[in-house]
Amino acid sequence: MKTACKVLGLFVAFVFALACGESAAQNYPNRPIRFVVGYPPGGGNDLLARIVSQKLAERIGQPVVVENKPGADAIIATEYMAKAAPDGYTLMVGASGAMVINPGVYDRLPYDPVKDFVPITLFASDPLMFAVHPSVPASSIQELIALAKTKPGELFYASGATPMRVAMELFKKQTGVNIVHVAYKGVAPAVTAAVAGDVSLVVMSIPPALAQLRAGKLRALAVTSVKRDPLLPDTPTMPESGFHFEGDINWVGLFAPAGTPGAIIDKLYSELSVVLRSDSLKERYAAIGAGTNGIGLSPAEFGAFFRASLATWTKMTRDLNIRAD
Repeated sequence: MKTACKVLGLFVAFVFALACGESAAQNYPNRPIRFVVGYPPGGGNDLLARIVSQKLAERIGQPVVVENKPGADAIIATEYMAKAAPDGYTLMVGASGAMVINPGVYDRLPYDPVKDFVPITLFASDPLMFAVHPSVPASSIQELIALAKTKPGELFYASGATPMRVAMELFKKQTGVNIVHVAYKGVAPAVTAAVAGDVSLVVMSIPPALAQLRAGKLRALAVTSVKRDPLLPDTPTMPESGFHFEGDINWVGLFAPAGTPGAIIDKLYSELSVVLRSDSLKERYAAIGAGTNGIGLSPAEFGAFFRASLATWTKMTRDLNIRAD
């Protein structure tokens, strides 16, 4: 009898929770939504967050505010989000660095990327670019390798996030060169350092460096995609340069705190799917060089993509013995 009552009580509680979630979704959203970004303004994640937030706000009739919480490889923002109220009003623009690479780089994290978050959809998946200061006497990856081998430990590269560092360390392992890592707190400071000549090389996504590339302040050597990027048609790919790179190392998606009602996730995705497939958003993406490959994945599809990416890059970072500085 007690067991039957306990089962009945759990069933009633489940039905009540489900009803509450559906009720909340009916009125959602009725106040501003926050997109939390773990990197400084000006970087690729920030640019994507601001484009999507503006378009989503136009569609739902509520403000969508971008809030930057940079620091510690996005750990500060991600820990904050793991503890945020699961009500659909505080969401994380989560990048691959925080969600699938940090778990392999750090011995302990104050968040669990699988248990603490609900994947909603993919915002973008972009290749990385290897670019040098114009003073560097290398116009191709092969020339960079030759230069680095004549100056072991004398060249420096900048990275503004862990995916960039992983890409470069994989390159170093494949080629046997010794180029020294210099960490920066975000992509924008890393670009600034490369433009100033403080470092010889920067590894980064294309959008934040477009202006510097077009002005001749940086020179692109290669991109990590299989096909050439439309914005850099004269820049060869890493496979064309003789090197293999794993895909999907640099992506950005939207996550909610664990416990967010499924009805709210579904409603949010239904609005975002329209936004992410709109011609106006694609035009904004094209203007900054952001890729549209895979954007708008459903929560189930994005969840599968996320878990596969986590398995791949956790193993890769450990194989490369990349540890947090």
